[in-house]
Amino acid sequence: MIINDIISLDRTQCSVKCQSKKRIFEIISEIAIEQSPELDQVEVLTSLLARERMGSTGIGHGIAIPHGKIEGLTNMIAVIVTSDCPIEFDAIDSQPVDIFFAILVPEEQTDKHIQALSGIARKLSDKNIVKAIRSASNKNEIVAALA
Repeated sequence: MIINDIISLDRTQCSVKCQSKKRIFEIISEIAIEQSPELDQVEVLTSLLARERMGSTGIGHGIAIPHGKIEGLTNMIAVIVTSDCPIEFDAIDSQPVDIFFAILVPEEQTDKHIQALSGIARKLSDKNIVKAIRSASNKNEIVAALA
């Protein structure tokens, strides 16, 4: 999986104002449906929240990879958001999160889902990439850091 295939400037936001885990999921859902109107915002939000109830998607170092399976979705998409202040997220290292790389996958693509999570985690384990994302002042810089 090539990250460039699933990321988009239209689904990237920099320094959003957010104070809670639920609100960041709402923002991610809103961004997803703005660019993919065939999606249902409630279904996207419900999918993300359901997965999060199984365990935090906060992977540590201020990064979370929320994800959900969406019925009827034909292609995997990503929504990338940074928050203006880190928020409590119950991450594995108990640190607040400010980088959210959400993926939405077609319900039947379990293998691609796992490959995507692995690829994203590998990319975000690069300290230089994470530093560039955190210092980004706009969505163009976030996407460039990931490219």
